[in-house]
Amino acid sequence: MTSEDLYAQYPPDNCDKHVDEALKIYCHDCSLVICMMCRVTDHNSHKCSDVQELDDEFRRQMTTDVSGVADDVDKCQQKLQQLTTEKKDFHEQICKSEEEIREKTNQLKQMIDRHEKLVLDELKSINVKRTKEIEAAYEVVECQLAAMESYKKYVHKILEKGTACDIARAANGLHDRAEELALMSDVTQRTVADLGNAVVTFKSSNLIADDAKKTLGELQFSKFRLYTVAVR
Repeated sequence: MTSEDLYAQYPPDNCDKHVDEALKIYCHDCSLVICMMCRVTDHNSHKCSDVQELDDEFRRQMTTDVSGVADDVDKCQQKLQQLTTEKKDFHEQICKSEEEIREKTNQLKQMIDRHEKLVLDELKSINVKRTKEIEAAYEVVECQLAAMESYKKYVHKILEKGTACDIARAANGLHDRAEELALMSDVTQRTVADLGNAVVTFKSSNLIADDAKKTLGELQFSKFRLYTVAVR
């Protein structure tokens, strides 16, 4: 949902039930902005305040919320860079391993031609699987970043152009959304941590035997989980 879509949720500052009445009162019990007629008929026993009196309080709340989201935006950007570097390094290892495999294959060509494809296919399988893992994690972080950027844009827009009534009506929902984004950020950080770092190497052999792995060598693949500590 774009910031324009969020802003469109809030109609003009008139009561739905009493169309000629302006929305001027905030009911703390119901978390609603109401008109004077609603105050008398439906909220007469509730704690209510003039929306103008709560404008500064809600603005401070929104500013605090968007600041927290902005911090998580920085974290997402760092993770995207981390994933880009991991993908580049991993592909360099793939290329290096392929070169070593082909060099060893050429030395023993007559004997191991029939085994070359098997080992390269294994390398390709590792590459495809790991690349998909990295790209999946990248997409998670990218989606998180898009959600938070949209939230920032909307909050800045409503703070800049919204009336006190707009602010009052949007405050609680935006606060809840900020908390949701914080939880999403924690999940994103764990997703990248679980992805970890991967290392692929080719261990060549000095033996000559009627066995592909003993003659050519074998791929070695390992993963290391990244441990992160969330600070809030």
